[in-house]
Amino acid sequence: MRPGSVWWWSPWRLLLCLLCSLCLGSPSPSTAPEKRAGSQGLRFRLAGFPRKPFEGRVEIQRAGEWGTICDDDFTLQAAHVLCRELGFTEATGWTHSAKYGPGTGHIWLDNLNCRGTEQSVTECASRGWGNSDCTHDEDAGVICKDQRLPGFSDSNVIEVEHHLQVEEVRLRPAVGRGRRPLPVTEGLVEVRLPDGWLKVCDKGWSAHNSHVVCGMLGFPSEKRVNTAFYRKLRKRAAKASARRPKPLGRPITKHKVKPKPRVGWGPIKSQTGLWRVPDLFELQNPLILSFQRLLAQRQQHSFGLHGVACVGTEAHLSLCSFEFYRANDTTRCPGGAPAVVSCVPGPLYAASSVQKKQQSKPQGEVCEARVRLKGGAHPGEGRVEVLKAGTWGTVCDRKWDLQAATVVCRELGFGSAREALSGGRMGQGMGAIHMSEVRCSGQEPSLWKCPHKNITAEDCSHGQDAGVRCNLPYTGVETRIRLSGGRSRHEGRVELQIGGPGPLRWGLICGDDWGTLEAMVACRQLGLGYANHGLQETWYWDSGNVTEVVMSGVHCTGTELSLDQCSHHGTQIACKRKETRFTAGVICSETASDLLLHAALVQETAYIEDRPLHMLYCAAEENCLAHSARSANWPYGHRRLLRFSSQIHNLGRADFRPKAGRHSWVWHECHGHYHSMDIFTHYDILTPNGTKVAEGHKASFCLEDTECQEDVSKRYECANFGEQGITVGCWDLYRHDIDCQWIDITDVKPGNYILQVVINPNFEVAESDFTNNAMKCNCKYDGHRIWVHNCHIGDAFSEEANKRFERYPGQTSNQII
Repeated sequence: MRPGSVWWWSPWRLLLCLLCSLCLGSPSPSTAPEKRAGSQGLRFRLAGFPRKPFEGRVEIQRAGEWGTICDDDFTLQAAHVLCRELGFTEATGWTHSAKYGPGTGHIWLDNLNCRGTEQSVTECASRGWGNSDCTHDEDAGVICKDQRLPGFSDSNVIEVEHHLQVEEVRLRPAVGRGRRPLPVTEGLVEVRLPDGWLKVCDKGWSAHNSHVVCGMLGFPSEKRVNTAFYRKLRKRAAKASARRPKPLGRPITKHKVKPKPRVGWGPIKSQTGLWRVPDLFELQNPLILSFQRLLAQRQQHSFGLHGVACVGTEAHLSLCSFEFYRANDTTRCPGGAPAVVSCVPGPLYAASSVQKKQQSKPQGEVCEARVRLKGGAHPGEGRVEVLKAGTWGTVCDRKWDLQAATVVCRELGFGSAREALSGGRMGQGMGAIHMSEVRCSGQEPSLWKCPHKNITAEDCSHGQDAGVRCNLPYTGVETRIRLSGGRSRHEGRVELQIGGPGPLRWGLICGDDWGTLEAMVACRQLGLGYANHGLQETWYWDSGNVTEVVMSGVHCTGTELSLDQCSHHGTQIACKRKETRFTAGVICSETASDLLLHAALVQETAYIEDRPLHMLYCAAEENCLAHSARSANWPYGHRRLLRFSSQIHNLGRADFRPKAGRHSWVWHECHGHYHSMDIFTHYDILTPNGTKVAEGHKASFCLEDTECQEDVSKRYECANFGEQGITVGCWDLYRHDIDCQWIDITDVKPGNYILQVVINPNFEVAESDFTNNAMKCNCKYDGHRIWVHNCHIGDAFSEEANKRFERYPGQTSNQII
């Protein structure tokens, strides 16, 4: 702008500026609403740590003062608007509860409500600038897509100064070389800085510091380091290094006397009585060599951090107090040494069976876990559920933060929390919500020890279920498996890396008996979530030069971390079909369905019906009656049926779809619809010791959305050869009066029994959790009536649960006393 130029301020120029202003919708200063008045002077930045350049705590500068945004009512739509203000194309997520650390100063906006299409945050509704009832513990953050808006001018965006940040931490084994077992549980603490991996000075190092480091690395706790051992090694290494000649030569002796080979600590007296330095053979002690390298690195200023002081509740080392060494520091860590930390792995990652026994024992003494994770695609993540009065329920996300999430993670044998999730991001639970406004300090041994509120369903909904993502130890299992030939990185033929004798090589897996459970483990090991399909034929995927089958007879339970933990034939390969076209393949997905039976409805609707045989022809065709029905005097007589309703909910994050395509569905004239699955549920009557006395099975008569939650629309229906399935947030109701919705108990004698219902029993369709597919109830049958009670989910496959299952007072056999 040139104020001295008369032509610049001509009337025509002024008129043109006014017209442009009106066309662009910019209000004049005198008539602008309050929320727009400051829009010209707003500046934005991302702050906090640890973070990447495209994520962080959102801070706004207004009237020359920086402030934050409260997370109350914050949504992804608001994050979209803010990311565009910051110059990014869109948001991929948002955070709450000051994930990137609490800010300072004003909290400029609260209850921010955006549609997502606004050009500026000033167009969004809120309580007004500076009007907030929040604290900085509720500061909101955004995660933007790492893609800039074309031609974006960042004059209004201020990036926080790029101070040094501690983003990554690792343990470097201090002793020995070569291949070491993973995960590494003890070693020197190293932090990643712009100059590379640097060590931390141990002056003032405390157990609290070790606790934080172990948590970041995926370990629930730390143990005391044998400092005397490391101190002794340092002294001996320093002595050997000081007396070692440069360059290293042969022994200094006046007479050619062959010395005795041994590992030496410093000078050695030869047989001639003259002192000499150790020879090359004597200096090969790995302990001394390791610490000699460390001493040399210390002289080369390999320290990057000192003065670390943690409270012990931090989720990341960057949240602790510490100081960086400056580039011109000539002396680093004087009189100190690299900090050494020793961590205790959780039961899932224990290095040996001895450790597993030792760490699983305390859990057994507690009788049963009271906290669990459900719905996560990877280990250490999921929806938080807690056990109260024998019933599992969820946790409301109000005031849910990293401290509470860390308590959950450590309680379950993982490290500190990487993320505290809200808004039912790990799927919505079902039933009770046991806890709300959980406030943990981070030092509690269990979530139940944290102050919290007991709430009712009216106070919070399952759309607010809390979840966690925990830090996990690095095991390297993903480096020993890969997929080849697929159209994307989520599918292909499974290849494993095996070693010795000789170099490492890649091989294939025999497709015999390969199924959904094995595919689930393979996808988990690959870090790709769940398995959509486990394939026994992969002829349409080219395997390249890999043709050798290196594993066969794989049988997994579905909970293993890698295929090595599954049972298999070992080195003796036994494959019925040895061609490469019959090797194992997978299709993985980050989401999966999760079916859950409404147990209370089964208990409420159970009754006995004596149904005439002439009304059961279709049921007989469907094989829904006991074997004795074949020899009955058709169409005379009747069958005694235990009938009940079943309501099957999909609580997962993907729709439940039949494995078979529409082209293979079978039309059944009796019921007038297509069957999409061979077996969908098993109904069984068991004795208290688990012996089956009656059974029924239900083919997928039709999977459809009978009802859905308020904000979910139906997608599947049976009519007119429609698509079959169960949408997330919907349920399929099989009423008690539908054909085959029963168990034929005509031949069952009076007594005490167990009613068991199992959904998707053959694992034909992948789910995020198969442990909740079974339901059990107590039954008492007197020959005329039946009582069904104590129906509960989740342990129909557990032998231990069968032993604990309730028996009636005085019961010594299967007969009524």
